[in-house]
Amino acid sequence: MGPELSIIIPAWNEEAMIGSTLERICTVIGGRHDVELIVSVSGDDRTGEIASGFPVLVCRSPKGRAVQMNAGAAAASGRVLYFLHADTIPPPAFCDEILEAVRNGHPAGCFRMEFDDPDWVMQLYGWFTQFPLAICRGGDQSLFITRELFGEIGGFDGSMAVMEDIEIIGRIERRVPFRILENPVTTSARKYHDNGTIRLQALFGTLHLMYALGFGQEELGKFYRDWIR
Repeated sequence: MGPELSIIIPAWNEEAMIGSTLERICTVIGGRHDVELIVSVSGDDRTGEIASGFPVLVCRSPKGRAVQMNAGAAAASGRVLYFLHADTIPPPAFCDEILEAVRNGHPAGCFRMEFDDPDWVMQLYGWFTQFPLAICRGGDQSLFITRELFGEIGGFDGSMAVMEDIEIIGRIERRVPFRILENPVTTSARKYHDNGTIRLQALFGTLHLMYALGFGQEELGKFYRDWIR
């Protein structure tokens, strides 16, 4: 029997994180035959080499998270696709929780999120991810979606370098309700540490506003490159 769930991790120059992420996920998956793990690699560091040391399928892709996730989906054979960032760890029972949600009539959704930083500000940011608002969504919360629905909506928009996660959720919600699962994924706070916890949240809020106002990818990308490390 083929896999029910395909876990797809886009990774661009993630040699510092990919080993520990895959080790933890493989420990959770164990010997399950209904789950496959795919790493969609771009960049010129050792990410692909490190990932090859685990029981995963490594596929090469041009740079761009949307492009890499589409490439991983094309290589996947599972009935349900689960897109996970390289610096994010899902909850222990995530495979069963996703498959149960799909069986219960929820073809797409994400988990709530918490950061690996106990600072109250970071925990507050994570607390807001329980609410069904676009400003509270992001790719760090991961995304599960049935292969059928993913095909119907055309996958990720490969032309987008910024806000591709918000854009696809918008298309999902125009077809089906989007489910937020209660147990949180844990994501790295490294970008907040690099950019400042308040400053980065304000910059992300500005990106959301610019996107809602119809700014194009060139303008969004320039803002991101100029202001976020």
